[in-house]
Amino acid sequence: MIFIAVRFTARPDHADHWLDLVADFTRATREEPGNLFFDWSRSVDDPNVFVLLEAFADAEAGAAHVASAHFTAGLATMAGAIATTPEIINVEVPQQGWVAMAELAPTEA
Repeated sequence: MIFIAVRFTARPDHADHWLDLVADFTRATREEPGNLFFDWSRSVDDPNVFVLLEAFADAEAGAAHVASAHFTAGLATMAGAIATTPEIINVEVPQQGWVAMAELAPTEA
């Protein structure tokens, strides 16, 4: 699995509608056959910062994503709304998707 984390800092005038801005890109990426997940989060410390966690089944699926028209369009849209160049972590891991955390489980209410 290819696991990618990207931190985006939106311009303050775009932060409150960031998720709407990236909605088409998000929807199209989630529909890709090799996409395992594509999830946005907003920082609790800085409302202009968004983190994207995404994963693809393998390198070929990741390459297809980067070659897609919606990837090109999404980056063009985001370029006008970011305050800084995004930061990225991109690694290959042996698992396929999320697994249960061994150290924590719910207790009975």
